Amino acid sequence: MRGVQAGREYYISMCPLGLVPKIFVFNETGLTAQQRSQRQLNRGRIPQITKYLVENKTDYVFSAITASIDGEAVFMPNASDDLTGTLRVQMKHAKLIINDGQHRRAAIEAAIEQVPELADETIAVVLFYDRGLARCQQMFADLNRHAVRPSKSLGVLYDHRDGLAMMSKLLLSRVPGLSELIEFEKTSLSPRSKPLFTLSAFYTATEALLSDLDMEESEREANAGDFWEAVALHMPHWSEVTSGAMTSGSLRDTYINSHSVVLHALGKVGNTMLRSSTIANPNAAMEGLTMIDWRKSSPLWDGRCVIAGKMSKAHHSVLLTANAIKQQLGMPLSAGEHSLELGFKGISNAA
Repeated sequence: MRGVQAGREYYISMCPLGLVPKIFVFNETGLTAQQRSQRQLNRGRIPQITKYLVENKTDYVFSAITASIDGEAVFMPNASDDLTGTLRVQMKHAKLIINDGQHRRAAIEAAIEQVPELADETIAVVLFYDRGLARCQQMFADLNRHAVRPSKSLGVLYDHRDGLAMMSKLLLSRVPGLSELIEFEKTSLSPRSKPLFTLSAFYTATEALLSDLDMEESEREANAGDFWEAVALHMPHWSEVTSGAMTSGSLRDTYINSHSVVLHALGKVGNTMLRSSTIANPNAAMEGLTMIDWRKSSPLWDGRCVIAGKMSKAHHSVLLTANAIKQQLGMPLSAGEHSLELGFKGISNAA
């Protein structure tokens, strides 16, 4: 099919996946950035895309490949419609150079080796005339100029393949008091918004909660639901935000229990609870949350998740914050956690 953009002809065709590696060229190895028409091939991405294609061979989606015709080509329209026809490219002297889609091309080639029947399926191809390196580089810049990756929260919300994403959304539907505090789409939270946490933060915390638990899926779901329900019930100030008595912004300014580092740490605390046979009732265990001093100014958090007066999301901060919560709840620390505490307090293991 023939179209026009910026006064120039371009063409759209359906190409069998089996032909993609054979007719589309991507060979810019050894060239400098100035000499290439797009970014270098990142081979680390190829196995991920290949796995996606192979594991979802009945339910995958690939966007079009964009390429330039470097050589002679003639469009021969159909008699009944001058917008459709046959594009004849002299492949003996011409090349089809990929402007956008080199990782898809490499993944398609690898996937067909594992699932040969994919070769008969098709992908859309958009073809432009090659007008030199500068034009190809400009095409790459223009094609990616306005590309915006969706927020991680929106990715979790719309993902129906990731079991953890599905579990996270299911848990929130079970715990309305917590669900009201979750931002499901945006990556940042405004001071006047009701949500305290993003969906991606809850996803990360739930991942920590369920990490390496030897349970059936239904048991994992039930225990995780009980845990987050208990947290929402006993966490100070959260209900004030849901009722409108306090804004999330004012809570974040003064207290740490409105920040994702604490939610992540709580997931780790819950993981220890679910592993312990001595803690049979998460609701009773979580009652101690009401007695913890969650003020940002409290010495308890200094150097853990509050560094020089600012909140830290570093992994080290998550671990130290989880340690503090465990100790406040009367939970024992593991050998590794105890060693981390000694290091944090400046006490040597030998001592």
